[in-house]
Amino acid sequence: MRPVHPAPSEDRVRVGARLRATRRAQGLTIEQVADATHLTRGFISRVERDETSPSVATLVTLCQVLSLSVGSLFAEADIEVITLAEAPLINMGGTGAVERLVTPRSQSRVQVLRSTLEPGADGGEKLYTINCDAEVVHVISGRLTVRFSDRTVDLAAGDTVTFAGREPHTWQNPGDAGAEVIWTLVPAAWSA
Repeated sequence: MRPVHPAPSEDRVRVGARLRATRRAQGLTIEQVADATHLTRGFISRVERDETSPSVATLVTLCQVLSLSVGSLFAEADIEVITLAEAPLINMGGTGAVERLVTPRSQSRVQVLRSTLEPGADGGEKLYTINCDAEVVHVISGRLTVRFSDRTVDLAAGDTVTFAGREPHTWQNPGDAGAEVIWTLVPAAWSA
């Protein structure tokens, strides 16, 4: 039996987008990174667009300036799919609502819930808070009323309201038909 020699992958390793995203997240310009690394702006721009491959030493230098581990450039993206049919049922305390957690339970940065609300469904008479910095409520279909201590917001299909989760509020489906609603909590309520 003859040994089979490994061949390079046809897919090029693309690190440019991760370098660019890290630089932008830190509020750095290409010029600032160029000054810190003693590389040209044009070279860094080409690296970020994956038009050229830096040497290992140059890549290490870029990562040091960006406080980024070299290994993270090559790590596989953490992607998890949850189908609506398999999303776990949860109970956030409302009545007349079927609520599903459509993000992984292990996800602490964001929590997304999808609710099917019967006519008249509500979050209770008393105002409540959620332990998160931001709550985003998007109505897919039907209607939803969100009541705060000082105002009421009426939403129709396609409307979205954003507010601090720690703002006392409650909700109700005021319509004669059901409603589908997406609730996004940042960070996940159990992590804040």
